[in-house]
Amino acid sequence: MSNLKKESSIVSNKSGGGQKGIALYLALVVMTTLLGIALGVNSIFLGQTKIVRITGYSVLAFYAADAGIEEILIQRNDPPLGAGQVVTLSNGATYQVFVNQTGVGGCSANYYCITSVGTYKETKRAVAITY
Repeated sequence: MSNLKKESSIVSNKSGGGQKGIALYLALVVMTTLLGIALGVNSIFLGQTKIVRITGYSVLAFYAADAGIEEILIQRNDPPLGAGQVVTLSNGATYQVFVNQTGVGGCSANYYCITSVGTYKETKRAVAITY
């Protein structure tokens, strides 16, 4: 009976002794995989944040251009021709209005072609009208 006990203890020592490093290896693989997933998700969120910020800049630039059109339409009977001055709004956005008469610069409107370019933090948007 003592022979049997010795054999079983030898067998258990051999099977347990060969797998001591596998737990560390599996832990490293799992941690590396989780780190890769976390970095990938972080990269996606940072890209989306930048897109949302630029979209906000685009809206402010568009509204600045619209403000330029509204301002020039107040003087629609006799608008100043050519490139107007750059006007800065209270939020830091700017606009510049360009007015051409019919036949000048490719303008085929009845009276005037008006283009207003709004800018906010290097994002530009333009609004063009003819009448």
